[in-house]
Amino acid sequence: MLSRLARGLAVLLLLLALAAAAAAWLAWRWLDAPLALRQPSVELSIEPGTTPRAVAQAWADAGVQTSPLWLYEWFRWSGQSRQIRAGSYEIETGATPRSLLAKLVQGDEAMEQVRFIEGWTLRQLREALARAPQLKPSTAGLDDAALMAAVGSPGVPAEGRFFPDTYRYSRGVSDLTVLKRAHRAMQQQLAAAWAQRAPDSPLKSPDEALILASIVEKETGLAAERGLVAGVFVNRLRIGMPLQTDPTVIYGLGASFDGNLRRRDLEADTPYNTYTRGGLPPTPISLPGLASLRAAVQPAATPALYFVARGDGSGRSVFSTSLADHNRAVNQYQRGGR
Repeated sequence: MLSRLARGLAVLLLLLALAAAAAAWLAWRWLDAPLALRQPSVELSIEPGTTPRAVAQAWADAGVQTSPLWLYEWFRWSGQSRQIRAGSYEIETGATPRSLLAKLVQGDEAMEQVRFIEGWTLRQLREALARAPQLKPSTAGLDDAALMAAVGSPGVPAEGRFFPDTYRYSRGVSDLTVLKRAHRAMQQQLAAAWAQRAPDSPLKSPDEALILASIVEKETGLAAERGLVAGVFVNRLRIGMPLQTDPTVIYGLGASFDGNLRRRDLEADTPYNTYTRGGLPPTPISLPGLASLRAAVQPAATPALYFVARGDGSGRSVFSTSLADHNRAVNQYQRGGR
């Protein structure tokens, strides 16, 4: 009787062991099996303080078609449930429970990006920021002065103070977060450039270097000529000759500029008219890139005081040391030899 009972118990234990092994095998396969999704991709934002159980339920509610209990038990059994990070996430077809948890623990968030272009004005930057996807528009109602106070530079003119680059960000963050990064990047790049300035530079401060770099950025998009263009302006600054650069005049005209720069515009005195006023304008006129910053502080050694665009689509200019040579170049390349 006892031996029969013992045999029955042994069989029961064997069956339980087999069932446990089968369950473990199924669970292991489930961990690496693609999750069924309601659509090709599923997005979820996890707020700070959300419990692992609530995270599992939120994924199920968002469109992951699996048991939230299974997800939660996986989170808990892995020992990483407390390492799940808040943020915005996206999974696509092919994601598994294992890869999902890895994404949550690593903070591998769904990212967007916005690009600020060299030569843009602050107005263009703010327009791009307003169009950027999944970005909270917390600075939309701020004027330029309030914007600079918000990024940590109260009283500093806003133009040219943000480094042109591509910035990636988590979905749902404030646009102020992106602006602070761009502002900090410009401060760092400007400081690095200023530390490498030529010993005989006539520029008196990093701000003057930023202003000159912004002009160089607008005057040429040709990498090979940035140093030469900067050299012309530095030569003029040294001898007290007006910079006479059209981009500053255009900037000073603001919204009234219709794309056609007229003689009366060049003669109308404004703080940005470098034909009527000597020295640098009061602020930058654009976002200068790294190459223009470097050109401003380390201009090419050149005797030239003038340059004119060839106008042949190459982006190249003709540089001259005398007004007579410059006038001949203008006549040849801008007036067709007339």
